[in-house]
Amino acid sequence: MQILEDFLVKRDKGYYCSYGNFYLDPLYPVENAVVSHAHGDHASPGHKNIYATAATAQMMQYRYPKQPLSSYYIQGFTVGFSINGVELVFYPAGHILGSAQILMVYKGVRYLYTGDYKLQEDPTCEPIQIVPADVLITETTFANPETKHPDPVGEIMKLDVSSNILLGCYALGKAQRITALLNTYLPHKHVLVHHNILPFHRIYDAMGDVRLQYEVYNRKAMKEAGSNKVYLVPPLTFNSYRRAKNVLKAFASGWERLQAQNDISLYLSDHVDWADILYFIEQVKPKAIWTLHGDGRELHRYFSEEIAIRDIKSETFLNDYC
Repeated sequence: MQILEDFLVKRDKGYYCSYGNFYLDPLYPVENAVVSHAHGDHASPGHKNIYATAATAQMMQYRYPKQPLSSYYIQGFTVGFSINGVELVFYPAGHILGSAQILMVYKGVRYLYTGDYKLQEDPTCEPIQIVPADVLITETTFANPETKHPDPVGEIMKLDVSSNILLGCYALGKAQRITALLNTYLPHKHVLVHHNILPFHRIYDAMGDVRLQYEVYNRKAMKEAGSNKVYLVPPLTFNSYRRAKNVLKAFASGWERLQAQNDISLYLSDHVDWADILYFIEQVKPKAIWTLHGDGRELHRYFSEEIAIRDIKSETFLNDYC
């Protein structure tokens, strides 16, 4: 079995597999798009054929109503399918509801594309399933030895304060995870959701395993007496409410820069940190690692004498300059 260095290459439209004539998470219209999950930087409209999980397809249908329903080819987890001679299987990635790792098998070699993934427990989405592969194609968003994501329960308990809270978070995935954490660990908190977050809560209610407890935001409810309200808003709304009074402000993210000027720091990430990515690699046991969506240099330094690492973003071999 020979690893094909050009099995997946970066093109203007996304990451392309010429052997199966398909793209992984393309940003521009293509003939065959294999979509790992429904976040906008991975899922886009205009493709002729879209291969995705049921939850991902449902979220894409909401976001892109003009995309023909006939273009979706729904694939279940752990069920193999083929595109032009390349065998593919979706495995849960633990990132958001419906998120998938994409295993591609060609001429006996197993190439595993992680998409975005996390190992932390999250009952609002399918838990990650780790499978062996010859080539691991991994995101490296937080692949730095200095990055360690704190315990999510400890973080959510920071919200156990007497004031009402304006909480900025991404509408898909993060908002539903926070709602579930609040429901479980701070059940006395009254969760209000912005109208742009509401459709994704409803999809999670319909397709997920956890029933979320929340109400749609209305101005009167937020102004009424009481101090146990948490209002979830998307990033742009949060930024526009910077001068809001009589509330504490927090923004849920793994990035330190997004905690600045907030009243409460809330480090909640839906990606793997350094320890998690090392554990994941240990379990996958790849012969080669290809990195994308981040900076893979620290990972190269760590594995420089054990595993060949390639930076697929630039099609440059890290061994050449590190």
